[in-house]
Amino acid sequence: MPENGIAHTPPKILAPAGNKDAFLAALAAGADAVYCGLKSFSARMEADNFSMEELAALTRLAHRKNAEVYVTMNTLLKEHELERALSQLEKMTRIVNPDAIIFSDPAIPALAEAAGFKGELHLSTLANVSFTQGFAEAVQATGAKRIVLPRELNVEEIKSAAEAVPAGVDLEVFIHGALCYGVSGRCYWSSYMGGRSGLRGRCVQPCRRIYKQGHKNERFFSCQDLSLDTLVKVLLEIPQVTTWKIEGRKKGPHYVYYTTLAYKMLRDNGKDPKTKKNAQALLELALGRSGTHYNFLPQRPYNPVDIKAQTGSGLMLGRLQGSFKEPWFSPREPLLPGDLLRIGYEDERGHLIRRVKGSVPKKGKFHIAPQKERIPPKGTPVFLIDRREKGLKDAIAELAKEADAFTAEPVTATTARLPKVMRHKPKKGTRATTLYLFREDRHGPKNTEKATWISEKSVPKTRKAGVGGRWWWLSPVIWPDEEKEYAVLVKRLINFGAKHFVLGAPWQIALFPEAKRKGLHLWAGPFCNIANTLTAEALKKRGFTGIMASPELSQEDFRDLAKASPLPTGVVVAGYYPLTIARTLTPDLNPHEPFASPKGEESWVAKHGENHWLYPNWRVDITDKSADLKKWGYSLFVHMHEPIPKGVKLKKRPGEWNWNIRLL
Repeated sequence: MPENGIAHTPPKILAPAGNKDAFLAALAAGADAVYCGLKSFSARMEADNFSMEELAALTRLAHRKNAEVYVTMNTLLKEHELERALSQLEKMTRIVNPDAIIFSDPAIPALAEAAGFKGELHLSTLANVSFTQGFAEAVQATGAKRIVLPRELNVEEIKSAAEAVPAGVDLEVFIHGALCYGVSGRCYWSSYMGGRSGLRGRCVQPCRRIYKQGHKNERFFSCQDLSLDTLVKVLLEIPQVTTWKIEGRKKGPHYVYYTTLAYKMLRDNGKDPKTKKNAQALLELALGRSGTHYNFLPQRPYNPVDIKAQTGSGLMLGRLQGSFKEPWFSPREPLLPGDLLRIGYEDERGHLIRRVKGSVPKKGKFHIAPQKERIPPKGTPVFLIDRREKGLKDAIAELAKEADAFTAEPVTATTARLPKVMRHKPKKGTRATTLYLFREDRHGPKNTEKATWISEKSVPKTRKAGVGGRWWWLSPVIWPDEEKEYAVLVKRLINFGAKHFVLGAPWQIALFPEAKRKGLHLWAGPFCNIANTLTAEALKKRGFTGIMASPELSQEDFRDLAKASPLPTGVVVAGYYPLTIARTLTPDLNPHEPFASPKGEESWVAKHGENHWLYPNWRVDITDKSADLKKWGYSLFVHMHEPIPKGVKLKKRPGEWNWNIRLL
């Protein structure tokens, strides 16, 4: 659409691909760009993903079809993985030559430069650039040419982001697909409960499960899919939004094909009533969950969690009937040969996958052939999760022939070298600092220092004794509506003599004017998800004076980071670390009462600012590892305290998190 009388380029439709057929389906639908991952360092490691040679052929085919290819390397990188990540980048640059890399770890720009990568860098939504002042800082710090916005932003906040983003930098907006309950990059639920980290692409989706509170057993955190459908026309008025992103790298080719087609129709001819109707029909056939506009319209927001809605992925076709020995169901839609069915919810043990071998009419009978698995009980829902229509199957086969004609360059060893980082050497006699972090003004034990979360309630309005010596912590997520308040509070604290600040995201350093930074101690906090020295070096260049390690790390990872870090290092040794941080909460859950997981693990919800924090009822506790941590070089030890609701009973259990686990 024109702005000031000048037409701008229509936004690209960016389609997901978790395997070869999905990639080819995206091209068959006419996607402008495809994003995908290799076998390592991708935030969707549960997808099939691609080998280097396979992706090289597909990328050449995409370029022939005038489509771009973006490769995701958007996981947290650990110290011992830097060499391997560099090797992958160098080989990918030489063999695949993608148009862009989607990344979240600030180490990637330095690795990409060392690898000779000449394409664009796109900053992932996992990096959590959530407030307007942060955009310029994120671009300066990383060299990103595009920022992928958080899914929680409404259209007015997206417009504010567009006004704030530096010239020549684009914005990418999610328009369709699964919604995470937690804010991207701020969810530790899967990691805390078993070492499979969402920041490492291994999330087991604990938010999709049934939880119990009182007499209710519900999916309190299972979101419906985002589906902007006809509302995408509003995004056409924002020229900085150059890319519409469809989520779904674990989805099949049917989903990719139909969602891509639908949004192309809505982009190119969305004013036509017939086109809109046809596009919406395609989206209903795409085999996702039921859709929601979420927060997109600020005057009419939707809570994405609806406990009455169906939140299983795929099209629900019916429920299991018959006996244990002869189970069957009657489909609400015709079944085609090759259809893939899931019997049960994907997050529940015992669900089955079955391929349809022959046609079944609507309201006919599909018999579930018993095999070695236990058949789910009568009443279990049955979902259609993938379909291979003949037309799409033929189109994929034809494109596959074209792709197979390309020969990839042999994969050889890389000659690139890691950038050098000068290790921080603490001065002789430097003592470790112990912090006790509270929401309110409280004192910790003797010989410890005080730390407080910044809020209007906690920051005094007039100068008071003790402000300057305290450590002040910023929220892990600052939303646009909170930005001005935080800027005012930070300014007030600096004027009152505060020197020590711990930031919840690297981009929050933008709240500290450069002219005011002299003499300040600015630490990148645990929510910055730091696990390697190149990230620490990047933060050092931006003015940080210390870093805190990601609490997800194993003992080896903690050791490797501190021993090589160019900055002083800190660690959370005890306290209540959140499972996840979210911008929404279903009204069906009482935040003042505990809720229990299927295994009986209890948690509770507390609201701070615009965010809902979910806490487990047992503490992180690696205080008995303090001697080792000091020996490796850690100098800041943090105890995080939270007000405990009256109804929550705390448990004594090991709180070592991933200390003895090689985090996947």
